[in-house]
Amino acid sequence: MTDQDSLALLFEQHRPRLRRIAERMLGSASESDDAVQDVWLRASAAGVDDVQNIGGWLTTITSRACLNILRARAARGEIPLDDDGGDPVVEPEPRTPDPLTQAQREDAISAALTAVHERLSPAERVAFVLHDSFDVPFEQIAELLERSPEAVRQLASRARRRMRSADVAGTRPARERRPVVDAFFAAARAGDFDRLVALLSPEVELRIDQGLSATSLVRGSASVASRALMFAIPDAVLDPVLIDGLPGVVVLVGGRAASVMAFDVDGDRIAAIDAFAGPARVAELTLPTR
Repeated sequence: MTDQDSLALLFEQHRPRLRRIAERMLGSASESDDAVQDVWLRASAAGVDDVQNIGGWLTTITSRACLNILRARAARGEIPLDDDGGDPVVEPEPRTPDPLTQAQREDAISAALTAVHERLSPAERVAFVLHDSFDVPFEQIAELLERSPEAVRQLASRARRRMRSADVAGTRPARERRPVVDAFFAAARAGDFDRLVALLSPEVELRIDQGLSATSLVRGSASVASRALMFAIPDAVLDPVLIDGLPGVVVLVGGRAASVMAFDVDGDRIAAIDAFAGPARVAELTLPTR
Protein backbone atom coordinates (compact mmCIF):
# COMPACT_ATOMS: atom_id res chain seq x y z
CA MET A 1 0.00 0.00 0.00
CA THR A 2 1.40 3.40 -0.98
CA ASP A 3 1.59 6.42 1.33
CA GLN A 4 -1.20 8.00 -0.74
CA ASP A 5 -3.39 4.94 -0.20
CA SER A 6 -2.75 5.08 3.55
CA LEU A 7 -3.62 8.77 3.61
CA ALA A 8 -6.82 8.06 1.67
CA LEU A 9 -7.87 5.47 4.25
CA LEU A 10 -7.14 7.84 7.12
CA PHE A 11 -9.01 10.63 5.39
CA GLU A 12 -12.10 8.47 4.89
CA GLN A 13 -12.07 7.64 8.60
CA HIS A 14 -12.14 11.34 9.42
CA ARG A 15 -14.42 12.44 6.57
CA PRO A 16 -17.73 12.24 8.54
CA ARG A 17 -16.36 14.50 11.30
CA LEU A 18 -14.83 16.92 8.80
CA ARG A 19 -18.12 17.17 6.98
CA ARG A 20 -19.99 17.84 10.23
CA ILE A 21 -17.55 20.64 11.03
CA ALA A 22 -18.00 22.14 7.56
CA GLU A 23 -21.78 21.87 7.65
CA ARG A 24 -22.01 23.48 11.08
CA MET A 25 -19.85 26.37 9.93
CA LEU A 26 -21.30 26.85 6.48
CA GLY A 27 -24.92 25.75 6.86
CA SER A 28 -24.86 24.36 3.33
CA ALA A 29 -24.57 20.69 2.35
CA SER A 30 -23.20 21.42 -1.10
CA GLU A 31 -20.60 23.90 0.14
CA SER A 32 -19.65 21.46 2.90
CA ASP A 33 -18.98 18.74 0.34
CA ASP A 34 -16.90 21.18 -1.72
CA ALA A 35 -14.92 22.22 1.36
CA VAL A 36 -14.16 18.62 2.35
CA GLN A 37 -13.10 17.80 -1.20
CA ASP A 38 -10.78 20.80 -1.11
CA VAL A 39 -9.35 19.49 2.17
CA TRP A 40 -8.56 16.15 0.53
CA LEU A 41 -6.80 17.88 -2.35
CA ARG A 42 -4.71 19.96 0.01
CA ALA A 43 -3.94 17.05 2.33
CA SER A 44 -2.95 14.71 -0.49
CA ALA A 45 -0.70 17.36 -1.98
CA ALA A 46 1.01 18.08 1.34
CA GLY A 47 1.42 14.51 2.59
CA VAL A 48 1.53 13.44 6.22
CA ASP A 49 5.18 12.60 6.78
CA ASP A 50 5.63 15.18 9.55
CA VAL A 51 2.09 15.14 10.93
CA GLN A 52 1.82 13.95 14.53
CA ASN A 53 -1.97 14.33 14.95
CA ILE A 54 -3.79 13.56 11.72
CA GLY A 55 -7.22 14.41 13.16
CA GLY A 56 -6.13 17.80 14.43
CA TRP A 57 -4.28 18.52 11.19
CA LEU A 58 -7.34 17.73 9.05
CA THR A 59 -9.56 19.75 11.38
CA THR A 60 -7.28 22.77 10.93
CA ILE A 61 -7.30 22.43 7.14
CA THR A 62 -11.09 22.06 7.12
CA SER A 63 -11.55 25.07 9.37
CA ARG A 64 -9.27 27.17 7.19
CA ALA A 65 -11.19 26.14 4.06
CA CYS A 66 -14.49 27.08 5.72
CA LEU A 67 -13.05 30.35 6.99
CA ASN A 68 -12.05 31.26 3.43
CA ILE A 69 -15.59 30.52 2.21
CA LEU A 70 -17.12 32.56 5.03
CA ARG A 71 -14.83 35.50 4.35
CA ALA A 72 -15.71 35.34 0.67
CA ARG A 73 -19.40 35.45 1.64
CA ALA A 74 -18.72 38.42 3.89
CA ALA A 75 -16.95 40.25 1.10
CA ARG A 76 -20.09 39.79 -1.00
CA GLY A 77 -22.18 41.18 1.87
CA GLU A 78 -23.87 37.87 2.68
CA ILE A 79 -22.70 37.77 6.33
CA PRO A 80 -21.12 40.36 8.63
CA LEU A 81 -17.43 41.02 8.11
CA ASP A 82 -16.95 42.32 11.65
CA ASP A 83 -14.72 39.63 13.17
CA ASP A 84 -14.78 41.32 16.57
CA GLY A 85 -18.42 40.37 17.04
CA GLY A 86 -19.65 43.90 17.68
CA ASP A 87 -21.19 45.30 20.82
CA PRO A 88 -24.22 43.72 22.48
CA VAL A 89 -27.70 45.03 21.82
CA VAL A 90 -29.05 46.55 25.07
CA GLU A 91 -32.81 47.05 25.22
CA PRO A 92 -35.37 47.94 27.90
CA GLU A 93 -36.96 44.88 29.42
CA PRO A 94 -40.73 44.63 28.65
CA ARG A 95 -42.70 45.25 31.83
CA THR A 96 -45.70 43.11 30.89
CA PRO A 97 -45.97 39.75 29.11
CA ASP A 98 -46.83 39.83 25.44
CA PRO A 99 -48.67 36.56 24.61
CA LEU A 100 -48.67 37.21 20.87
CA THR A 101 -44.97 37.87 20.78
CA GLN A 102 -44.34 34.80 22.92
CA ALA A 103 -46.36 32.59 20.58
CA GLN A 104 -44.51 33.95 17.59
CA ARG A 105 -41.20 33.21 19.30
CA GLU A 106 -42.24 29.66 20.05
CA ASP A 107 -43.17 29.06 16.41
CA ALA A 108 -39.96 30.63 15.13
CA ILE A 109 -37.33 29.16 17.47
CA SER A 110 -35.57 27.02 14.85
CA ALA A 111 -35.61 29.86 12.35
CA ALA A 112 -34.26 32.22 15.00
CA LEU A 113 -31.31 29.97 15.76
CA THR A 114 -30.51 29.67 12.06
CA ALA A 115 -30.81 33.42 11.54
CA VAL A 116 -28.56 34.21 14.49
CA HIS A 117 -25.97 31.73 13.30
CA GLU A 118 -26.03 33.35 9.87
CA ARG A 119 -25.37 36.74 11.44
CA LEU A 120 -22.22 35.59 13.21
CA SER A 121 -19.02 36.89 11.73
CA PRO A 122 -16.60 34.38 10.14
CA ALA A 123 -14.30 34.36 13.17
CA GLU A 124 -17.25 34.03 15.57
CA ARG A 125 -18.54 31.02 13.68
CA VAL A 126 -15.16 29.33 13.64
CA ALA A 127 -14.53 29.93 17.34
CA PHE A 128 -18.04 28.92 18.40
CA VAL A 129 -18.39 25.80 16.25
CA LEU A 130 -14.90 24.42 16.82
CA HIS A 131 -14.89 24.96 20.58
CA ASP A 132 -18.51 24.36 21.58
CA SER A 133 -19.36 21.58 19.12
CA PHE A 134 -16.04 19.84 18.57
CA ASP A 135 -14.03 20.60 21.73
CA VAL A 136 -11.11 22.15 19.85
CA PRO A 137 -8.91 24.05 22.36
CA PHE A 138 -8.89 27.83 22.18
CA GLU A 139 -5.12 27.74 21.70
CA GLN A 140 -5.50 25.74 18.48
CA ILE A 141 -8.29 27.99 17.21
CA ALA A 142 -6.14 31.03 18.04
CA GLU A 143 -3.41 29.78 15.70
CA LEU A 144 -5.96 29.32 12.93
CA LEU A 145 -7.48 32.79 13.37
CA GLU A 146 -4.15 34.45 14.16
CA ARG A 147 -5.57 35.83 17.41
CA SER A 148 -4.71 35.43 21.06
CA PRO A 149 -6.49 32.60 22.93
CA GLU A 150 -8.27 35.20 25.07
CA ALA A 151 -9.52 37.05 21.98
CA VAL A 152 -10.81 33.76 20.57
CA ARG A 153 -12.49 32.98 23.89
CA GLN A 154 -14.27 36.35 23.66
CA LEU A 155 -15.43 35.62 20.10
CA ALA A 156 -16.87 32.28 21.20
CA SER A 157 -18.48 33.93 24.21
CA ARG A 158 -20.27 36.53 22.12
CA ALA A 159 -21.44 33.92 19.62
CA ARG A 160 -22.63 31.66 22.45
CA ARG A 161 -24.54 34.51 24.05
CA ARG A 162 -26.34 35.31 20.81
CA MET A 163 -27.15 31.68 20.10
CA ARG A 164 -28.41 31.05 23.62
CA SER A 165 -30.54 34.18 23.58
CA ALA A 166 -32.25 32.88 20.43
CA ASP A 167 -32.59 29.39 21.90
CA VAL A 168 -34.32 30.53 25.06
CA ALA A 169 -36.38 33.24 23.39
CA GLY A 170 -39.11 30.83 22.35
CA THR A 171 -39.14 28.67 25.47
CA ARG A 172 -38.40 30.80 28.51
CA PRO A 173 -38.77 34.58 28.43
CA ALA A 174 -36.16 36.75 30.11
CA ARG A 175 -38.68 37.84 32.74
CA GLU A 176 -38.88 34.23 33.98
CA ARG A 177 -35.11 34.17 34.48
CA ARG A 178 -35.00 37.62 36.07
CA PRO A 179 -35.63 36.39 39.66
CA VAL A 180 -32.33 34.46 39.60
CA VAL A 181 -30.51 37.66 38.59
CA ASP A 182 -32.28 39.64 41.31
CA ALA A 183 -31.37 37.00 43.88
CA PHE A 184 -27.72 37.19 42.78
CA PHE A 185 -27.52 40.93 43.45
CA ALA A 186 -29.44 40.60 46.73
CA ALA A 187 -26.97 38.00 47.95
CA ALA A 188 -23.99 40.10 46.85
CA ARG A 189 -25.29 43.15 48.69
CA ALA A 190 -25.98 41.08 51.80
CA GLY A 191 -22.50 39.58 51.71
CA ASP A 192 -24.03 36.08 51.56
CA PHE A 193 -21.26 33.99 50.02
CA ASP A 194 -23.04 30.64 50.41
CA ARG A 195 -26.18 31.95 48.72
CA LEU A 196 -24.13 33.31 45.83
CA VAL A 197 -22.42 29.96 45.32
CA ALA A 198 -25.82 28.23 45.35
CA LEU A 199 -27.05 30.57 42.60
CA LEU A 200 -24.06 29.88 40.37
CA SER A 201 -23.34 26.84 38.25
CA PRO A 202 -20.15 25.06 39.45
CA GLU A 203 -18.62 25.73 36.00
CA VAL A 204 -19.83 29.34 35.77
CA GLU A 205 -17.70 31.78 33.82
CA LEU A 206 -17.48 35.52 34.46
CA ARG A 207 -16.10 37.31 31.40
CA ILE A 208 -15.09 40.94 31.96
CA ASP A 209 -14.64 43.19 28.92
CA GLN A 210 -12.94 46.51 29.70
CA GLY A 211 -12.24 47.48 26.10
CA LEU A 212 -8.98 47.86 24.20
CA SER A 213 -8.51 44.06 24.35
CA ALA A 214 -8.44 44.23 28.17
CA THR A 215 -10.48 41.16 29.03
CA SER A 216 -10.35 38.78 31.95
CA LEU A 217 -12.00 35.50 32.83
CA VAL A 218 -13.03 34.14 36.24
CA ARG A 219 -14.12 30.49 36.44
CA GLY A 220 -15.94 28.49 39.09
CA SER A 221 -18.74 29.36 41.51
CA ALA A 222 -16.49 30.11 44.48
CA SER A 223 -14.21 32.43 42.50
CA VAL A 224 -17.10 34.27 40.85
CA ALA A 225 -18.93 34.60 44.19
CA SER A 226 -15.80 36.06 45.79
CA ARG A 227 -15.49 38.54 42.94
CA ALA A 228 -19.15 39.54 43.30
CA LEU A 229 -18.68 40.22 47.02
CA MET A 230 -15.51 42.20 46.39
CA PHE A 231 -17.12 44.59 43.92
CA ALA A 232 -20.66 44.80 45.32
CA ILE A 233 -21.80 48.43 45.57
CA PRO A 234 -24.58 48.76 48.18
CA ASP A 235 -25.97 52.07 46.90
CA ALA A 236 -25.84 51.19 43.19
CA VAL A 237 -29.08 51.39 41.21
CA LEU A 238 -29.82 48.38 38.99
CA ASP A 239 -31.67 49.14 35.77
CA PRO A 240 -33.07 45.87 34.30
CA VAL A 241 -32.46 45.46 30.57
CA LEU A 242 -32.21 42.78 27.90
CA ILE A 243 -28.72 42.21 26.48
CA ASP A 244 -28.80 40.26 23.22
CA GLY A 245 -32.06 38.82 24.55
CA LEU A 246 -30.61 37.73 27.90
CA PRO A 247 -31.61 39.24 31.27
CA GLY A 248 -29.14 41.91 32.32
CA VAL A 249 -28.65 45.11 34.24
CA VAL A 250 -27.10 48.51 33.81
CA VAL A 251 -25.37 49.31 37.10
CA LEU A 252 -25.77 53.00 37.89
CA VAL A 253 -23.53 54.71 40.43
CA GLY A 254 -24.23 58.34 41.16
CA GLY A 255 -26.66 58.38 38.26
CA ARG A 256 -24.05 57.22 35.74
CA ALA A 257 -23.66 53.82 34.11
CA ALA A 258 -20.66 52.10 35.71
CA SER A 259 -21.07 48.65 34.16
CA VAL A 260 -23.40 46.51 32.08
CA MET A 261 -23.92 42.83 32.88
CA ALA A 262 -25.66 40.01 30.96
CA PHE A 263 -26.68 36.77 32.67
CA ASP A 264 -27.04 33.38 31.02
CA VAL A 265 -29.47 31.59 33.35
CA ASP A 266 -29.84 27.82 33.00
CA GLY A 267 -32.70 26.55 35.15
CA ASP A 268 -32.28 28.11 38.59
CA ARG A 269 -28.56 28.80 38.28
CA ILE A 270 -26.38 31.29 36.45
CA ALA A 271 -24.21 29.58 33.84
CA ALA A 272 -22.29 32.63 32.61
CA ILE A 273 -21.97 36.37 33.17
CA ASP A 274 -20.71 38.87 30.60
CA ALA A 275 -19.66 42.16 32.18
CA PHE A 276 -18.75 45.35 30.32
CA ALA A 277 -16.93 47.52 32.82
CA GLY A 278 -15.20 50.87 33.08
CA PRO A 279 -16.31 54.30 31.88
CA ALA A 280 -14.61 54.03 28.49
CA ARG A 281 -16.06 50.61 27.66
CA VAL A 282 -19.56 51.45 28.88
CA ALA A 283 -19.49 54.70 26.88
CA GLU A 284 -19.05 52.61 23.72
CA LEU A 285 -22.37 50.85 24.28
CA THR A 286 -25.72 52.20 23.17
CA LEU A 287 -27.89 52.12 26.27
CA PRO A 288 -31.66 52.63 26.37
CA THR A 289 -32.99 55.91 27.69
CA ARG A 290 -35.67 55.99 30.38
